[in-house]
Amino acid sequence: MRSYRLFVFVLALGLILGACGSPTTPALIETVPATGAPAAESATEVATEAPAAEAATLKIAVLPIIDTLPMYVAQQEGLFAKHGVNVEFVPVASAPERDQLLAAGQADGAVNEILADMLFNKEKVKMQAVRYALRPSESAGHFFIIASAKSGITDAQGLKGVEIGVSQGTVIEYVTERLLQAEGLTQDDIKTIAVPKIPDRMALLASGELNAGTLPDPLGALAVQQGAVIVLDDSKHPEYGFSVLSFRKEVIDANPEAVKGFLAAVEEAVELVNADAKKYTNVLSDQKIVPPPLLETYKVPPFPTAGVPTEEEWNDALAWAKGKNMLTVDVSYADSVNATLLP
Repeated sequence: MRSYRLFVFVLALGLILGACGSPTTPALIETVPATGAPAAESATEVATEAPAAEAATLKIAVLPIIDTLPMYVAQQEGLFAKHGVNVEFVPVASAPERDQLLAAGQADGAVNEILADMLFNKEKVKMQAVRYALRPSESAGHFFIIASAKSGITDAQGLKGVEIGVSQGTVIEYVTERLLQAEGLTQDDIKTIAVPKIPDRMALLASGELNAGTLPDPLGALAVQQGAVIVLDDSKHPEYGFSVLSFRKEVIDANPEAVKGFLAAVEEAVELVNADAKKYTNVLSDQKIVPPPLLETYKVPPFPTAGVPTEEEWNDALAWAKGKNMLTVDVSYADSVNATLLP
């Protein structure tokens, strides 16, 4: 009898404790399906009903330059969403502003140049170039050395000793010197003057106060429309005037799949632009990439398919930067250029 009473007491206590289980711990009975289905099947059901992980968001600093066109097309055509990534564009007015946002972690990636990546990486690898953004081709230059209509200059030899307006310490100055050297001018023949803001450069060229200056596409075409003369462009030297897509290394390390999705979307957008650029005239206008006077006549350049800068291209730009005392150390190509994320 005593054993029977003890059994009843233990059973009753168990039922009471089960009913008053800890509110933070779900009762085991809730994991058992009412139909008596095997637990493994129930777990599968629960897993399929769980909400999908939210797509990562990448913040891209964007200048109003033609190099950014495929990114805007990818956004317009829903290609980023297709590849599982959200993209937020952060407009900037200048390269220094872009680099400040990247340095502060307020942007994850941008269109820039390998010179910019070198400067970021001079002490520690902070940026990686993951793709060409725009690269000159035989049919389309990217940078143009322009002579004022009032200068009378028509060829490279006419630029000997002439001050050429550039943004010093940037790809503009690098391309200017390399193009002139390719035409036989020596370092002593080449004179540059700092005119950092492109609108100022254009205004000085138009007035004749500046005999020559280097401008990117499509502003080079606008200067020509206003009477200036193209002396040289980089269509025969694509190894100098290209731009790249770069991301902060910590972003790549933390979420490589998001960057891969971004690049896959850009790749599809490049195919669309190269097939029918006229379809995206609205993007050129809305994003202020091409000045209104050029919209009807401007020819969008062909965009490169997936690829990254070569080590030879990197080393040439590095040698130039060291020669300008912008860098005093070698910056590793292998650590700064990452081709593993391309589709």
